[in-house]
Amino acid sequence: MTEVIRPAEPGDAPEIHELIRGLADYSGELDGFTTSVDDVRRSLADGLVNGLVVEGEGRLDGVALWFERWSTWEGGHTMWLEDLIVRPEARGRKLGARLLAALARVGVDKRYLRMEWTVLKWNEPSIGFYRGLGAEVTEPIRHTMRLDAARLRELAG
Repeated sequence: MTEVIRPAEPGDAPEIHELIRGLADYSGELDGFTTSVDDVRRSLADGLVNGLVVEGEGRLDGVALWFERWSTWEGGHTMWLEDLIVRPEARGRKLGARLLAALARVGVDKRYLRMEWTVLKWNEPSIGFYRGLGAEVTEPIRHTMRLDAARLRELAG
């Protein structure tokens, strides 16, 4: 089977949505999953999120969704990997590693300082996968913080 990695397009939104929903289910967070196909389509079309997809035999077998950030301390751009998802039945074919290598090429071409992401602490298979590619755990240095929409409205007054 020949898989092709290519940029995600708004027309890929239904399959990307399906992949994200599968990740939410795997993560035990399906109750909090509210993203719609239109949300995915609009974000890709507006350039708010970037993506690479692995296209197999007539379907998407994986996706990497990312966006650009800027480091105030270092004065350069970085890449935030929001999600890297490979269909369970497509795993074992090195698609995740190929997606990350393609993302690395984007980062090198755009002269990004780094790529960062979070992984759920219990997700040992993913942590092992990323460590195997040379990624480092930075948890002792930083904590992920969050303000939900209700808190944003409250803070905004």
